Amino acid sequence: MSAERNAVVSASIAYDYIMGFGGSFADHIIPEKAHVISVSFLVDSLRKQRGGVAGNICYTLALLGESSHLVGAVGNDFGPYRAVFEELGIGLDHVIQDDGTLTASAFMMADLKSNQIASFYPGPGNRAESIDLTELGNRCRYGLVGPTDPEVMRLHTQQLGSSSCKLIFDPAFQIIIFSADDLRAGIDAAWCVVGNDYEFAMIERKTGLTVADIAAQKELVLVTYGEQGSDFIVDGETTHVPAAPAQQVVDPTGAGDAFRGGMLRGLLLDLPPAITGRIANLAAVYAVEQTGTQEHSYTLDEFVERFDAAFPDYAGSLSTALLRGSLQQAS
Repeated sequence: MSAERNAVVSASIAYDYIMGFGGSFADHIIPEKAHVISVSFLVDSLRKQRGGVAGNICYTLALLGESSHLVGAVGNDFGPYRAVFEELGIGLDHVIQDDGTLTASAFMMADLKSNQIASFYPGPGNRAESIDLTELGNRCRYGLVGPTDPEVMRLHTQQLGSSSCKLIFDPAFQIIIFSADDLRAGIDAAWCVVGNDYEFAMIERKTGLTVADIAAQKELVLVTYGEQGSDFIVDGETTHVPAAPAQQVVDPTGAGDAFRGGMLRGLLLDLPPAITGRIANLAAVYAVEQTGTQEHSYTLDEFVERFDAAFPDYAGSLSTALLRGSLQQAS
């Protein structure tokens, strides 16, 4: 683990409650009675797992040898989550705990046909408004603002954008809630904008800004395409990076967060887009091979060995020694 924490990540911190129903929801819903629906499902399995965008990104960074600052607000049930992250060396000084509430939670129930019923409890997430990241941004090389309470995103985007760190703006599923002015403000403040191709289409619909328009303004734009890989657009020039082959696809949830963790690791090591993108794409594959966003793990040796196998043309370009320490420390 690198000695310095060079990245700060502000986004959601949550628990995921994942349930499996051994039938089909459709068999238990009467369409003509949908206006008075009342159903109960006996689930076959229930798992409580660590999650949330910020937690997932910091987890992947830790697996890749880089400690980071986690930012957000949690509830009185955060103890087990905290213990794991303390063991990983993740900075928790900017996590505030509200002892009167529970941590934000996602409840997801899926049937045998992969239909899903989900709900989300935001918990005390909006309390992160009280966390000022300006000073921390001046001590870190990179800051990422991802989806969480919209007002928290606005504030932390402004604070990190005005600091000396390079801000990565990642509005993700909050694009729906953000106004065109919010999105433009985030893009203007950012050094890098990241999202999948659908999210960039939503940004274009709201703001009129295409990927090309944004790339003309920003030093780095990242567009992900799932199993089709990703584009790293640096100073207007695009490097397409292929996806890493998956051993199995179990659940795509959390792949985007793992990608961002891998992306940040490559950026912190000052690696070129072709290698940074391959680190990010491989980190994402580990997430899709498990149910749960932090249930995968690997050693640095294992990651490097799989990197070489997944991308033989780049074999030898990544090493365990390189991942063990950043090439440039925070100022």
